[in-house]
Amino acid sequence: MNGETNRPKKRRKTKKRKSIFLSLLLYLLFFSVIFFIGATISYRYIVNADKLTISEITKKIELGDSVEIEIPFNSSTDDIAKILEEKDIIKHPRIFKFLSFFNGHDGNYRSGRHLIAKDLSYDEIMRVLSQNPISINITIPEGKNFTETVDILAENNLIDREDFVKTASEEKFSYKFLEDLPEREFPLEGYLFPDTYFFDPSSSSKTVIRKFLDNFNIKFTPEFYKRTEELNMTVDEVITLASIIERETKIPEEKEIVSSVFHNRLKSQDPSFKKLQSCATIQYILLQRDGKVKELLTYEDTQIDHPYNTYLHEGLPPGPLCSPGLDSIIAALYPNEESDYLFFVARGDGSHEFSRTLAEHEAAKQKYGVSY
Repeated sequence: MNGETNRPKKRRKTKKRKSIFLSLLLYLLFFSVIFFIGATISYRYIVNADKLTISEITKKIELGDSVEIEIPFNSSTDDIAKILEEKDIIKHPRIFKFLSFFNGHDGNYRSGRHLIAKDLSYDEIMRVLSQNPISINITIPEGKNFTETVDILAENNLIDREDFVKTASEEKFSYKFLEDLPEREFPLEGYLFPDTYFFDPSSSSKTVIRKFLDNFNIKFTPEFYKRTEELNMTVDEVITLASIIERETKIPEEKEIVSSVFHNRLKSQDPSFKKLQSCATIQYILLQRDGKVKELLTYEDTQIDHPYNTYLHEGLPPGPLCSPGLDSIIAALYPNEESDYLFFVARGDGSHEFSRTLAEHEAAKQKYGVSY
């Protein structure tokens, strides 16, 4: 009786083993197919692509259906795969990312504008994107000083830092707005106009600088020159004031009022108002000295012995603090004419409270916790 009852159990065990074996076989078959597909793709996109040199690929692009794409600065391989898929250049972004890693292209892609043909293999696309772009798209924000602008250009592999600084300091550029500039460490401080530019990656330092200056030359119109004369100022003084305004406030509606405070102080007959007492000039000094600005200034900071210190010296500083945007230049030229403000203090939220008298100003300082 025991022998009869054991037979069904043995049959069940045999069936279970067969089921496990069949499952393993199916898994093995599945992964074999995946491996075969991967090997085929690898051969097509890795081995096959090596038959063409980069110059042959370039010719292929010129003769084919080419598409211009923009690779933003600091784009990851994932970002690039998405851009290529959106442009209908690749169908399989995951395969692109795998092959990019497998072929060692990750981290070698160059930002800027590239021409790509739709019939290129994935590896050919990777090799093209690892070459110099046809142009580099670089944005210089308003309020960047000369050193910060150089940093941005160098980070985008457009310039040699040392050569650019030397060219900007020693080369003579013939523009009306650069006539009679005073001697200073960075002569072009304030004139590398903030904007978005497309640069040829093979551009010389001189060519890059000219692009900035040409843009400034367009933006600073004949009307601006006329207004500069009406204010009895030089272009350099206007740009210096505009740079202070740029660094003092980012609120467009405040700019002409901030400008009026400085104009009112410069025109005042009271000697105590001739000192502009601009925090932006102190931050400029700290940035030059320490390589960084301070979130909160102290009274001691306002007593630093430096020609740019407008708490100690009357009038405008010797030169611009940064490259101001067009709205700050306009504010410097056209202050709010109805304003009789002589002071302002930061509220802590980016805006400012304006005052007409010293008593009002002291009350505002106490209100917002300003100690200098």
